[in-house]
Amino acid sequence: MAITEIPHPLTLQPSGKILCYYKNTTNKIQITQISNITNGYFQRIVFPGEQLLFETSPDAELEIHTVTTLAASVVDKISCSCLQVNELTQDATVPNQ
Repeated sequence: MAITEIPHPLTLQPSGKILCYYKNTTNKIQITQISNITNGYFQRIVFPGEQLLFETSPDAELEIHTVTTLAASVVDKISCSCLQVNELTQDATVPNQ
């Protein structure tokens, strides 16, 4: 299980970005990306059971590409505002996945 580094909470406010959480609850490797942001690029490989914390704009969408055994890619899109972490404490409250 790996979690990316959590940014300092003071950096979340001025930038207008939100802190988001995603967990791969499948048994397949996923490729996640945000394609609807203008000034940046975000793409990560997320292994089964792995958790991901990231900052982005509230209107961004996380695309989740899951490769099946037939090599077809299934794509889901989740609004990043639905993935927003509600509190930044030692026991962060994260959205239900």
